[in-house]
Amino acid sequence: MGHHHGHSHSHSHTSSNKKALFWAFILITAFMAVEFIGGFLTNSLALLSDAGHMLSDSAALGLSFAAILLGTRKATGEKSFGYRRFEILAAAVNGITLIVISAVIMFEAVRRFMAPPEVQSTGMLVIAVIGLIVNIAAAFILMRGEKDDNLNVRSAFLHVIGDMLGSVGAITAALLMMLFGWWIADPIASIIVSILVLVSGWRVTKDAANVLMESSPDGIDPEEVRMSLEQLDEVTDVHDLHIWSITPDEPLLSCHMTIQEQGNPDRVLHRAHQILHDKFSIEHSTIQLETDGGGCPSPHGTCN
Repeated sequence: MGHHHGHSHSHSHTSSNKKALFWAFILITAFMAVEFIGGFLTNSLALLSDAGHMLSDSAALGLSFAAILLGTRKATGEKSFGYRRFEILAAAVNGITLIVISAVIMFEAVRRFMAPPEVQSTGMLVIAVIGLIVNIAAAFILMRGEKDDNLNVRSAFLHVIGDMLGSVGAITAALLMMLFGWWIADPIASIIVSILVLVSGWRVTKDAANVLMESSPDGIDPEEVRMSLEQLDEVTDVHDLHIWSITPDEPLLSCHMTIQEQGNPDRVLHRAHQILHDKFSIEHSTIQLETDGGGCPSPHGTCN
């Protein structure tokens, strides 16, 4: 059996993610209270829905920050992979929260369609513009983290983008009400924002579910991996192949490889790990070697 392990992420990446999440959390939480009070004072559903979204953002960013902190804890005998999977649990909670909030906003918006209430559009416009600025700042901060590689940071970034779109919707609705008295613009803006929030929530939840269900990571085709390993000299078969991930940026592999009886196990393992590293960016792999004559040592007589 062969085993290979490497770390692809430096402490600087973890530090940048931690700082990005912390400062975005401070910004969003501070403005959330302002927007929530403003929504009540102006009677704007668009502002209240955006404030509700920002409340979920605040919780999501706090949870994401906690996940990063936990993820840096060392592995133990009981938790041999450490606490990095907590990042995926946090992302899943964030995604589900987005879906629930979008459903609540839609329900209230439909109810307001029946009798659109009057809204203090000037105050709504001022608060929405400030909210847009705050969200742009938070998005810029999160872009300095690993939003493309880290699912937890990406889920937080999508929360903030949803907020930014909410602010744009609120600004548009406020202008329409100020210029034309179209009070129905408020629930319309809320529904548009809730649909965008729903899409973001679904994507994050789906990505988190794929990791938790230990599906093959995006961009890695198990059949291509199998064929690449079977092309090695002295290898006659690859089976019981499993590819999954702790987080989207940390794929793992285990498999059984059958080699010729006269084959050199050390050489085969070295070449196999080299292929997995260079071609598929798999840093952590466990390979069980078997010989043509010996067969699979499984107590059940056969391998999967």
